[in-house]
Amino acid sequence: MTVLRTSMRNFFAHKGRMALSAVAVLLSVAFVCGTLVFTDTMNTTFDKLFAATSSDVTVSAKSASDTGETTSGNGKPPVMPASVLTEVRAAQGVKSAEGTVFSSAVTVIDADKDSLSPSSGAPTIVGSWNANEARTMKVTSGAAPKGSDQVMVDKDTADKHHLGLGDEIGVISAVGTHTAKISGIATFTVTNPGAAIFYLDTKTAQKTLVGRTGVYTNVNVTAAAGVSDARLKQDVKAATGGHYKVQTAKETADANSQDVSGFLDVMKYAMLGFAGIAFLVGIFLIINTFSMLVAQRTREIGLMRAIGSSRKQVNRSVLVEALLLGTVGSVLGVGAGVGIAVGLMKLMGMTGMNLSTDDLTVTWTTPVIGMALGIVVTVLAAYLPARRAGKVSPMAALRDAGAPADAKAGVVRAVLGLLLTGAGGFGLYLAADATKASEGSMWLGLGVVLSLLGFVVIGPLLASGVVRVLGAVLLRGFGPVGRLAERNALRNPRRTGATGAALMIGLALVACLSVVGSSMVASATDELDKTVGTDFIIQNDGGQPITPQAVQAVKKTPGLSRVTEYRVTEGDYTTPDGKTLKDTDITAADPSYATDLRTKTVAGDLKDAYLPDSMSVHDKFAKDHGIHLGSKIKVAFKDGATANLTVRAITSSDAVIDKGSKYISIATLAKYVPADKMPLDELVFASAKDGQQDSAYKALKSSLHDYPQYKVRDQTDYKQAMKDQIGQLLNLIYGLLALAIIVAVLGVVNTLALSVVERTREIGLMRAIGLSRRQLRRMIRMESVVIALFGALLGLGLGMGWGATAQQLLALEGLNVLEIPWPTIIGVFVGSAFVGLFAALIPAFRAGRMNVLNAIATD
Repeated sequence: MTVLRTSMRNFFAHKGRMALSAVAVLLSVAFVCGTLVFTDTMNTTFDKLFAATSSDVTVSAKSASDTGETTSGNGKPPVMPASVLTEVRAAQGVKSAEGTVFSSAVTVIDADKDSLSPSSGAPTIVGSWNANEARTMKVTSGAAPKGSDQVMVDKDTADKHHLGLGDEIGVISAVGTHTAKISGIATFTVTNPGAAIFYLDTKTAQKTLVGRTGVYTNVNVTAAAGVSDARLKQDVKAATGGHYKVQTAKETADANSQDVSGFLDVMKYAMLGFAGIAFLVGIFLIINTFSMLVAQRTREIGLMRAIGSSRKQVNRSVLVEALLLGTVGSVLGVGAGVGIAVGLMKLMGMTGMNLSTDDLTVTWTTPVIGMALGIVVTVLAAYLPARRAGKVSPMAALRDAGAPADAKAGVVRAVLGLLLTGAGGFGLYLAADATKASEGSMWLGLGVVLSLLGFVVIGPLLASGVVRVLGAVLLRGFGPVGRLAERNALRNPRRTGATGAALMIGLALVACLSVVGSSMVASATDELDKTVGTDFIIQNDGGQPITPQAVQAVKKTPGLSRVTEYRVTEGDYTTPDGKTLKDTDITAADPSYATDLRTKTVAGDLKDAYLPDSMSVHDKFAKDHGIHLGSKIKVAFKDGATANLTVRAITSSDAVIDKGSKYISIATLAKYVPADKMPLDELVFASAKDGQQDSAYKALKSSLHDYPQYKVRDQTDYKQAMKDQIGQLLNLIYGLLALAIIVAVLGVVNTLALSVVERTREIGLMRAIGLSRRQLRRMIRMESVVIALFGALLGLGLGMGWGATAQQLLALEGLNVLEIPWPTIIGVFVGSAFVGLFAALIPAFRAGRMNVLNAIATD
């Protein structure tokens, strides 16, 4: 009880000094709990939606996926004949059955040809209005569609795009464009995660999405009273002869949930990873806080030892303080985590993904995990300072506050740091020298961890040298104040090293990712310049195939010298070594594609692969299956016949664009696949006549004006789009890393604040001999800037090393250009100076307000 009372008294006596450490614990725990609550809420939302929208039993075509994916190579959903509805209705246990048609391979536009699709990446679905949909949708304005000129839209989409009754919209599918006017608006009775949904009557949906009537994509079956879903499934399968896919409501909901949970799991673990980084940075803050508090209480601890306190009691006293700190921070963090989850839900709502707080899910495991993490991490971080406190001898009561440095420990630390850094550097060398990406990635991970640990351990040794250099460059010009700031930063290298290391971690990751992202863009741009010989690329960014009507519009565009179609299909390969490879991709293109993409060949001429009954393979595939020029490969095309194709060319496996592709001509594909089963183009390439690039670009955009679902890009546009995609991903990662950097800034603030308290008498004496308040504040700000720049130098240098090594691994995949984003690196370095200035504001202000006489009299 004495230990507990002492710990409680010390904790509340230094509550101001503990506050920032508690905030670090709070933020880290809040991020973990917020992530768990947010992802659990999303799972709950989707589970409710899938459960509500699944009929007792669903019948669909054999080729339809379990998740309801309804697109095939020709852009149309796989369908069943209308006769299946009669068969289902005749099955035992069926109360009712209804045929429906729907597709997500659509683009919907308004009268101005602007897309009505969600910006969040959620699907756009067009289907027939039916009784199953009426279970989760309520017509709140107008009426359901009853003719070909009518369409109904969900309320969320109508509100977002300011649509009203009577407004005209266009539904663009592989069949063509169908226009209709809004006859009704329906509101979800469950949470809509952000999909845009449009309803037509059944006959119109069949014509618009499939191109003919008398077919369905699904049959929704309702069980009669007392009939289980499992029993109904058996009866329906028996009635339909087993020719179709039959799923119960649970199977359908589980398949959809599993599909979504894969994405949610990736998001959850990524966010938890960044929370872990914040925890790691918080450890340095907590270690620094307790180390400084122990140093400041050296005389007090010595007195406790003199009156009979044992080492274990002193040790436990500090650990109990850490336990209190971890408990307070964790409790507040759990509450803040729920707030973060709600904030993330609101943020997702701004992007179009609607999540209702009614579905907010806080499982019992979330607070338990948050509390356990916060407390355990805090206590572990305080262990070293506590152990140091236990070593304080009774004689320390006779000395001035502040424990002497342990020279032996410093030597051990330096040796260990050098060993770890050297091992990490060797790991990075092995990664850069690897011949296989899988092998190199293992060495890269090991090198990153060891080099990071090495820099953390060796930080105090580096601080002595780096701070002197920074002081000579930045501080000497400020005269005595600058020299004082430099000496203050050098006074306790261990403290400076730990504070800089907290900032180093976040900035190292920023630098590494910046180098990798810039190198990927530069490499892909270089590859485009070297290999792509076409002027324009036409595609749908959502993966929707290009309709024959749009292809004809491209071909009729004036100013073009050639147009190349590009399709991808699947087939079962039987290779010369006797192996059968199921569902293997094969690329069908026009012969001009050999010119549009200058793919390197290791044997033969790629143009010959487009001859009748011919193909190409890449060299790795050829080596694995004993293939050479003239070899025969039997290909059983999906939805088509079997062909014996002759290998006329072997391409390099080192390509970046179309890596691993196997080529045939569209004419060869058409020979073995019926016209109605032929896949549509995924891409179309066009090249302008000499000197007509600008006019052809404008003409192409004009030709595709009626096809707003397709983007026309020249090579400059394509490079920019690629750069923007990588930039968006990096910005998201930087946003998540911001938490770790915020915690690091708190560490700088806390270090300076405790340092000011520690130097109270010194500050009073300097003020007494003439140091002005302005000079004092400037000294503290300069000290903060130097510490921040020290951490930035270590982090940026380490991160660039990691990034350069990662680029060497990417080079094995064909991304050969290393590019250092100097503007970003310099911007981060300069920004670190401002971080230091910001962190010093409060400590400098408090130091400036000290009473000189009281400060001098401080014990």
